[in-house]
Amino acid sequence: MTPIWVQLTYLACAVCFILALKGLSGPKTARIGNLIGAAAAVVAVAVPFFYLDLDHLALILVAIAIGTAGGVFGAQRVQMTQMPQMVALFNGVGGGAAALVALLELHELIPLTEIDGAVNWFTLAATAFTILVGSISFAGSVVTFAKLQELMTSRPVVFPGLPILFGASGIAAVVLGVVTVTGPAVWVGVVLALVGLLIGLLLVLPVGGADVPIVISLLNAFTGLTVAAGGYVLDNVVLLVAGTLVGASGTFLTMLMAKAMGRSVANILFGALKGGSTLGSGEASDRPVKSAGPEDVAILLGYADRVIVVPGYGLAVAQAQHTLRELVEVLIARGTKVDYAIHPVAGRMPGHMNVLLAEAQVPYEQLVEMDEINGEFKHTDVVLVVGANDVVNPAAKTTPGAPIYGMPILNADEAQQVVFMKRSMRPGFAGIENELLFDPRTTLLFGDAKDSLGKLLNAVKAL
Repeated sequence: MTPIWVQLTYLACAVCFILALKGLSGPKTARIGNLIGAAAAVVAVAVPFFYLDLDHLALILVAIAIGTAGGVFGAQRVQMTQMPQMVALFNGVGGGAAALVALLELHELIPLTEIDGAVNWFTLAATAFTILVGSISFAGSVVTFAKLQELMTSRPVVFPGLPILFGASGIAAVVLGVVTVTGPAVWVGVVLALVGLLIGLLLVLPVGGADVPIVISLLNAFTGLTVAAGGYVLDNVVLLVAGTLVGASGTFLTMLMAKAMGRSVANILFGALKGGSTLGSGEASDRPVKSAGPEDVAILLGYADRVIVVPGYGLAVAQAQHTLRELVEVLIARGTKVDYAIHPVAGRMPGHMNVLLAEAQVPYEQLVEMDEINGEFKHTDVVLVVGANDVVNPAAKTTPGAPIYGMPILNADEAQQVVFMKRSMRPGFAGIENELLFDPRTTLLFGDAKDSLGKLLNAVKAL
């Protein structure tokens, strides 16, 4: 029986995880919430060393040391632009680890199944679930990482017969899951894991464009549910609670993001089977546009009463968030009302722009969500779009059949003037042209965002 002190310690860790999740719900408390969660995780990992007679202790310590070194390296060296793929990779590692632990536990459970009542069917079903979903999460996260890291094309990867193969894999997974419960064997678990890896690949390969952040959130929920099921199998309360929290919050976030995209979760999950989740050509347009230099744009901004800034992934790539904050501070000092318009799926992961701007110490009060700020655009003198494209593309409202059609966007097209800061005329992540670029009210400022913002900042100061 688990000692009372261990049960109380695990209960305290579970409470800390709940407090951590609550803290992560707001930028002002996110840091302390993260520290509380990390501390609870360290305690939960350390506790078994004090009450269990562990085998292969040296190997366990070596594994922990390697994982710790990898985590510290990632935290210190990975740039903000690479944060989404790091999150995807870490999430996949969690799912894969849960699947491997479940396979080992299946090996331990098999002899007990010969004793009547020693193992109930639900425990075996939870084991099969952990193996399958953990493998799906691992494979899917690896593909997501490869897409974001540009190790493979970010465009949808489809091939003839994909729906048939996906359906057959799903049926095979169900059959193998049933066999795991009725006649458990290690080889069945291994095949189930392999089928899970295939399903993960087939689920994520056809995904492209703005669906990627939603898939990251979805796979995060998968990993959480896997860990929760693994906690049940291992009779570990802290794993059960932590996994349930991650699974529930990830599922809720996925639903919120799907709503923000104007699509159902079912469409995101299974749209690829009927050719959905597509991208455009990704080719740059040769149509004429109106461009200007920093001095001309500075005049627009310097004499505007109302400015809205729309940040996007290009801001993160250029690492220009600090310069942008300085520009906004100068405009506010001149009497201009300035806000940042935050689209739910701007960037490459949920909350990417919030994290990026928080790193630059932008006051949270200046970050306004899409639903709250969309009515303000019609009263705005200038919208400054920095590294964003798809989230302000009117095609989402006007072009049926476009990859982003139906997605709620920021109504930048309703403003008096729009300034786009872009490196080139290449389309955004969805690969389609943005008609707003060719609007007479739109001015383009070409160049690296950090360099252009620096020049723009100096020009505004000189007014």
